[in-house]
Amino acid sequence: MDAEDRDDDRYRAPALDKGLDILELLAEQKGGLTRAEITKLLGRNASEMYRMLERLVARQYVVRSEAGDRYSLSLKLYALAHRHPPMNRLISEALPLMQRFADTAEQSCHLAVYDRGNLLVIAQVDGPGTWGISVRLGSRVGLIDTGSGRVMLAFQTPEQREQMLAEHTKVKGEVTIDREALEQACERTRAAGFSQKDSQQTVGVTDVTFPILGPSGQAIAALTCPYLRRIDEYVAPTLDAATNLLSETVQALSMFREDR
Repeated sequence: MDAEDRDDDRYRAPALDKGLDILELLAEQKGGLTRAEITKLLGRNASEMYRMLERLVARQYVVRSEAGDRYSLSLKLYALAHRHPPMNRLISEALPLMQRFADTAEQSCHLAVYDRGNLLVIAQVDGPGTWGISVRLGSRVGLIDTGSGRVMLAFQTPEQREQMLAEHTKVKGEVTIDREALEQACERTRAAGFSQKDSQQTVGVTDVTFPILGPSGQAIAALTCPYLRRIDEYVAPTLDAATNLLSETVQALSMFREDR
């Protein structure tokens, strides 16, 4: 036994390990599990699983189904994660830059992160004009058929992308696309460095999306402008101009640089 293994044994906390095992197992399940299924999958004693599940329910990390026979994760871990300083820091750093983009491009924009099978909008800024389109803060948007989702998928490792697709849960109205077409779309997005495509949710909108990259080069968030073209006599910034402005905004936010 090496020193690292001895340290692992020395600092073991069996009760904590049991609780974490349950949380990690439930995180992989869409429909929850019964106590018997949890016990079998973890290879644990039924009575110790009962006690641990009761405590997790009491602390609101796990919820029972209405029938009382299945357990699934609550939103508590999600809420804790979004109070975590890195997420708060991303939002606080993004909002002033998003506001500057919106004022200059005269378009709205929103910031989304991956969350449990689809995307969650964590920041939204409206454009200054009379007309505009915006996505509500806190909305869940599709992983497969939106610019935000395609960009999040495109800028991941193959393993991470497989996991995200395995966790994928459709949102209302989400357009179905076959796997080969999705892979081709991801390849095009990676090659271009961003996504620009007609919205599959709203007629007349062009979604422009760039990834915000973390230190390892994977997307940690996606910034999208749902571009609306003016057809009256007012001369607004063009789609190309808005795209360039959004690119500059994302470069200021991304923690990964090719030249580092």
